[in-house]
Amino acid sequence: MSNKLGEELRSSSPFAKARVTNVIAAFLLLLMFALAVTSMAGDSATMDEVAHLPAGYSYLTQKDMRLNPEHPPLIKDLAAAPLLFIQGIKFPSEIKDWKEDINGQWEFGYNFLYKTGNPADKMIFWGRIPMVLILILLGFYVFKWARELFGNKAGLLALFFFSFSPTFLAHGRLVTTDVGAAAGAFIAVYYFIKFLKNPGKRNIIIAGVAFGAAMLCKFSLVLLVPFFALITLAWACFCSETKPRIKTVFKYIGLALLVGIIGMVLIWPVYQYHVWNYPAERQVKDTEFLLSSFGNRNLANLVAWLADKPVLRAYAQYALGVLLVMQRGAGGHTTYFLGEISAAGWKNYFPIVYSIKVPLAFHILTIISLLYAAWLFKKKGWIKNHFTELSMLLFIGIYWAASLASNLNIGVRHLLPVFPFAFLLVSGMTINLAEKRSFLKIKYAGLAILLLWQAISVASIYPHFLAYFNELAGGPNRGYIYTVDSNLDWGQGLKRLKNWVDKNLPQNQQIYVDYFGGGDAQYYLKEKFVPWQGQRDSKDFPKGNYLAVSATLLQGGWGKPGPGFDQPTGYYQWLSAYQPVAKIGYSIFVYYINQ
Repeated sequence: MSNKLGEELRSSSPFAKARVTNVIAAFLLLLMFALAVTSMAGDSATMDEVAHLPAGYSYLTQKDMRLNPEHPPLIKDLAAAPLLFIQGIKFPSEIKDWKEDINGQWEFGYNFLYKTGNPADKMIFWGRIPMVLILILLGFYVFKWARELFGNKAGLLALFFFSFSPTFLAHGRLVTTDVGAAAGAFIAVYYFIKFLKNPGKRNIIIAGVAFGAAMLCKFSLVLLVPFFALITLAWACFCSETKPRIKTVFKYIGLALLVGIIGMVLIWPVYQYHVWNYPAERQVKDTEFLLSSFGNRNLANLVAWLADKPVLRAYAQYALGVLLVMQRGAGGHTTYFLGEISAAGWKNYFPIVYSIKVPLAFHILTIISLLYAAWLFKKKGWIKNHFTELSMLLFIGIYWAASLASNLNIGVRHLLPVFPFAFLLVSGMTINLAEKRSFLKIKYAGLAILLLWQAISVASIYPHFLAYFNELAGGPNRGYIYTVDSNLDWGQGLKRLKNWVDKNLPQNQQIYVDYFGGGDAQYYLKEKFVPWQGQRDSKDFPKGNYLAVSATLLQGGWGKPGPGFDQPTGYYQWLSAYQPVAKIGYSIFVYYINQ
């Protein structure tokens, strides 16, 4: 087989080259699938999964979206679908978290997974499989679009960057909305640009459906609306060959609005299913409470008013989610970054986290590509002939600007929608530059070295992809110095802590645990588990015992308060007198306290 492929690769036939390219692309996608599935088996539930997976199951079985309204339902529905085929799952419909609490997603999630007799690990594993399939679908589109724009080599290079992206490998295995958002944005932009270039009925419908699907993946993708408006005007004004120009502009505005209408119409039946058994009076009550602190009272009151209108309840629930995301983005989230604790966020958070969470080899190629693109930009007619690439740059700019303006600084995962566009653009520029006649062999040798470096750097951290930090940060062992939460420790290490305890502690030895995540320490450690809270006086800790602390909580109790932060900090500084006896997956630190 390999000899045959080699002969075809040397052949000048475009068909033969396309076949070899397809085989390599399939291999990369299969490799990514294998890495994702095998590495996730040892991970306990991360923080958001304990809310998302039970919420999705409640949507499918109860037709009631009282849980987790701050995220659209599509990704959660897909994750929960395999659970419908697991026999004996009990839905705790009588507990207070479901019957009485408003959005009691966290306590309900822990009850559903760990306290109702359900097979938690089995449900979590199968709930993650659709997420991996979404990851592979996105990889297919990255390859497809890069190949269409720049050829076979660029298609494979873009797919390599995607397949060996530690951030995609980490989050593509989890029941969260981040990779779904990246897929939704990328595919929607792909079909919207196809519509602009060929505004036939088929392309209009497909673009509308793709836009609607993106809106059902994550609310932050409302940024597609101003982005699509800008590129529609740009195409109509500068790229379309149709005359007269003013008529063309109005034509494209009308067609783009039609795409948007199709997308918004798609939202109605999906949300209508999810509020079918959600009592109208309960929806109004929940909406009023959740938006009680929302700044614009006119908007909040309008959404609450719509919540009991039979035809409009679906859109009211969708609008509630959009407003909750706006509210949370402004309010921020308490976290650790570069030695400080703050809820107000940092303007340099995303640039620094991006610089240390992405492989250095890709950074080097990005810099080279930007310099080369700046040189090409001066050529006459380049802008008109590269509308797609410039549109991608515009999307990257809009998404980065929105991220920098947000106070919600909890992970590089929030930048995932820009990653595929960056992979594609860097691949196109890299191959274009590499194929210039001068120093051909030297350039390809340099590229091969960089790709090998990235592959080794990423593969070497298997199966702990969430804890990846590049060499600039000192690797995963030093990542906790810079940032934690979903960049390093999201609770994925609890099952591995159990394995360490089973191997290293005597049968009658207990362990004190301060755990952050979506697992349940009591569920896994059973009688060996003793709870510990970081803000307790260190003198209360009984000597001669082990203490396991999640890196997120450890740094939260180690850092100094940022400007305006007035909550307790520094309560874990007493552990600086000890060296950890173990680091569980880089995310849980185990200490032996003997004095």
